[in-house]
Amino acid sequence: MHVIGLLHPGDMGAAVGKCLTNLGHTVLWASEGRSAATVTVAGDAEMIISVCPPHAATDMAWAVHGFRGLYVDANAISPGTAREVAQMITDSGGRYVDGGIIGLPPVKPGTTRLYLSGPDAGQVQALFAGTDLDTRIAGPALTAASAVKMAYGAWTKGTAALILAIREFAREEGVEDPLLSEWSLSQPSLEKRSRGSAKAAEAKGWRWVAEMEEIAASMAAADLPDGFHQAAAEIFRRYPRRRND
Repeated sequence: MHVIGLLHPGDMGAAVGKCLTNLGHTVLWASEGRSAATVTVAGDAEMIISVCPPHAATDMAWAVHGFRGLYVDANAISPGTAREVAQMITDSGGRYVDGGIIGLPPVKPGTTRLYLSGPDAGQVQALFAGTDLDTRIAGPALTAASAVKMAYGAWTKGTAALILAIREFAREEGVEDPLLSEWSLSQPSLEKRSRGSAKAAEAKGWRWVAEMEEIAASMAAADLPDGFHQAAAEIFRRYPRRRND
């Protein structure tokens, strides 16, 4: 049995932690804004898993500076940001595993994958064996897991932002009804998807801004245009947020 620290778990992080406690591991957690608790977790845990909004990934790594165990960054960050986090951890004697989560919080089998990469990725994969979280090795490169997450989110969330922008343009021009009518004839899945995208953006779009910016940085680093996802970030930044979020 292992002692694992979990940094700033929301719904996703809490479900990941439950996968481990169900196996009998001890999970220590530090919620957002509890810097003292973060330091305590770093002192007591042999492994730390960071599951937080992407804009906070480097701050989390810095908060546990000096940690000498195994640090798993499972956030939606670019390969470049992942390398920065890895250097923070390894420079102070720790070991780093890159991670990227795709899917819903893992409360039942078959819904969620945790992609892993780095020399110690197999150790983390073994830790989750038999749980609701399907762990997979992304590739030999240190930041392959983050690259998978960026490529996946570039499509799923990037196209969601595009659909929202198209609906808003049609609404401003007074042609939303004719557009929806045409979609029903030639693109019957788009209206349903646009409704789903709007609902998701109301609930979580504010958290996707930084992810879109990380994807844009990933594209730029690969000498590809970054404007698609900079624009997606702006769409989510503008989108109305639910009052209870």
